[in-house]
Amino acid sequence: MTLNAYLILSTILFCIGLIGVIKRKNVLMLFFSTEIMLNAVNVGLAAVSKFHGDLTGQMFAFFIIAVAAAEVAIGLGLLIMWYKRTGSINLDEIAGMKG
Repeated sequence: MTLNAYLILSTILFCIGLIGVIKRKNVLMLFFSTEIMLNAVNVGLAAVSKFHGDLTGQMFAFFIIAVAAAEVAIGLGLLIMWYKRTGSINLDEIAGMKG
């Protein structure tokens, strides 16, 4: 496969994730969409790194995977706590809260 094929795949995945973020209905789908976007960036970085013969892109991709894992761990913990308190994970209800 050529570099263009990998970059087209990465762009398609990123667009799918972006559409998911824009049309989000609940927080869990927002997390999934964010993960798709981060994985699209990882595919692009790894492909460019492979075709240039440099490991820098793959190291950045590994760092992004670590940050994504931390994001999911913290986010799901907060999501579970929020669901136990309110019984819903709908973003419209969260946005309508008053402090």
